[in-house]
Amino acid sequence: MIIGVIGGSGLYEIEGLTDIEEVKVQTPFGDPSDLYITGILNGVKLVFLPRHGRGHTFLPSEVNYRANIFGMKKLGVERIISVSAVGSMKEEIVPGHIVIPDQFFDRTQGERASTFFGNGLVGHTQFADPVCADMATLVYEAAVEAGATVHKGGTYICIEGPNFSTRAESNIYRSWGVDIIGMTNIPEARLAREAEICYTTVALATDYDCWYAGHDDVSVDAVIAVIKQNVATARNIIKIAAGKVAKSRPCPCGEALKFALMTSPDKISGKIREELDILIGKYLN
Repeated sequence: MIIGVIGGSGLYEIEGLTDIEEVKVQTPFGDPSDLYITGILNGVKLVFLPRHGRGHTFLPSEVNYRANIFGMKKLGVERIISVSAVGSMKEEIVPGHIVIPDQFFDRTQGERASTFFGNGLVGHTQFADPVCADMATLVYEAAVEAGATVHKGGTYICIEGPNFSTRAESNIYRSWGVDIIGMTNIPEARLAREAEICYTTVALATDYDCWYAGHDDVSVDAVIAVIKQNVATARNIIKIAAGKVAKSRPCPCGEALKFALMTSPDKISGKIREELDILIGKYLN
């Protein structure tokens, strides 16, 4: 059993990771954001990838999400913990709090490649419940144990970025009932589902976006200051969660493609079969 961690802003390493190696992974979709860092954490094999690259060199819309998730799959990852900085859209989610969302709302602009399907292969995965409930519960319990103020459940609205919202946008999003706002978990979560990898998010609330009249408007300096405070907590959550993950997966995530493939096997090209074998091979052989 191997756990993957995709780190967002400020999380460039995992404290306590031993037997560290850097691994370069080639994918049919190009290069991942960086080298994968593998090691042992709390007795469990872990694979870490900085989402924006070390040094934060990729915009949210420039991240090669397909390569990142495909690389995780290639390295044997079955569960992903995504650590992401977000804005709070509710007063009770105070900057510095942590949210474990269970829903996503996609407001990206269609520029991000969001599926492994295409080029003669058609598939449709169930995505009504985009987060693995088992993993979300486990990570929530780890956050409580770590002493974090944590909110279980909620909707993460994903915008294109890289600019923060206008005040009008922020207030409209709030009227929709969303809980947090970010720029990266879509299409990451969609691709994890297609790769049959359990996925959950540890969302670090850094600010109140710009809707809160009694609070300063969001700025990069303010975001970074709160991230620095939260990174140590996030590392502790990951360490505790790693020690709690069971070897077996009773959730349906591991068979997400079982009834998803629509294309007749005889119509799938040899090239696609070869490139996507780790995703679809078990359903074609």
